[in-house]
Amino acid sequence: MIRDMIPTVQKPMPDIYRNRSDQEYDEGIAQAKKRLGKDLVIMGHHYQRDDVIRFADFTGDSLELARIAEKQKRAQYIVFCGVHFMAESADILTGEEQAVILPDMKAGCSMADMADLEELEEAWDVIQEELGDTVIPVTYVNSTAAIKAFVGRHGGTTCTSTNAKGVLEWAFTRKKRILFLPDQHLGRNTAYAMGIPLEQMAVWNQVEGVWEEEKGPKEDWRVLLWKGHCSVHTKFTLDQIEKIRKQDPKTRVIVHPECTFDVVQASDDNGSTSYIIRRIQEAPSGSKWAVGTEVNLVQRLAHQHPDQEIRLLSETMCPCLTMNRIDRPHLLWTLESLVEGRIINQVSVDEDTTHWAKTALDRMLSIG
Repeated sequence: MIRDMIPTVQKPMPDIYRNRSDQEYDEGIAQAKKRLGKDLVIMGHHYQRDDVIRFADFTGDSLELARIAEKQKRAQYIVFCGVHFMAESADILTGEEQAVILPDMKAGCSMADMADLEELEEAWDVIQEELGDTVIPVTYVNSTAAIKAFVGRHGGTTCTSTNAKGVLEWAFTRKKRILFLPDQHLGRNTAYAMGIPLEQMAVWNQVEGVWEEEKGPKEDWRVLLWKGHCSVHTKFTLDQIEKIRKQDPKTRVIVHPECTFDVVQASDDNGSTSYIIRRIQEAPSGSKWAVGTEVNLVQRLAHQHPDQEIRLLSETMCPCLTMNRIDRPHLLWTLESLVEGRIINQVSVDEDTTHWAKTALDRMLSIG
C-alpha cells in the first residue's frame, strides 16, 4: 500500500546513477519498468527530451496528461516527466492511494513561480479596494496548486492555451473585469483576439506592487494582467520573423500564444502546443515552417515529418531548462527506488488546496 511506504523528499542523487553509458541507462529503465508492470504509468510532456519521452506510456500537454493520469485507476505510481506544477495537477486529480512522482523535484517552472500566493493575496486586496467587486480571477493551468486554489475560492477558474478564449468569454458573463495570471502574454494575446483593445488592459507588477502599461483610464480596464512570462517563448523576437521572411517568404511562421504581442501579431499563425502539432501533421508535403516554441518539440516534429521543412524560429536553442532536468539518471533512480519499495520525490498537495484547486479545474471543464 502507498501509505505503508515512507515517501521522502529529494536528496542528492546517488553517485551510482551518474556516468553510465546510454545503453546501461536504457536497459536499466526498461528493466525497472517491466518489473513494476501495471503498477506504473509514465507521463511525458511534449517538451521533454527524446531520450526520456521514449519511455512514456502517454505523451501530451500538462492538463491532458493530468486528466489521463486520473483515469489510470490500476496504477499505484504515476511518474510525471514534466515540471512541478504538472505533477501537482496530476496529484489533485488522482486517488489518495496513488503516488505522483517527479523524478527531479528541481524541475520547476519559472512562469508558475512568478505567481506567489502571498503576492496574489496582496494584489487582490489592492484590486478590491480600487475596483471593487468587479473582478474574477482566471489562472493559466501553468500555475501552482496554491494559485489554482485561490482562484477556486474566489469564484474563478483555470484555462489552457487551447480554451483561453472560451474561458474568458465565460468569465466576462460573471464580472466586468478579469485578473489573468500568471502569463501576461497569453492573457493579452487572447483578449486582443477577442476584440479587447490594449487600452483596456493593465499589468500588475507584483514585485513593485504597482500598475504598469496603463494606456487607458482605470474605469475602462477589462483585463488585468499579472506580470509573468515563459522564459522560453519570450526568446522569440520580431527580428527573427523578419529574417525568416527575407530568407524564404514561403516559410510560414507559427508560434505559441505565450510569445510576446508583437511576435504573435507578426506570425502567420499561433496556437497551443497541441494546435501547432496538429497544423503540422495536417500540412501537405513540402510545407515549410518556422516554429516558435520549445526546441525539443520542434526537433521531434522535424524528425516525424521529413517531407516538410521544419525549423526553430530562433537560430539559437530554446530549451525549457527546468523540463530538461528530467533525465535518464533521475528516471532510473526513481524507478529502481520503486522496485526496492521506496518512493522518492513524491508530489503531494494538501486536502484543502486540492479541494479548491479542483473546484477551479472543474469549473473550466464544465465550460466546454
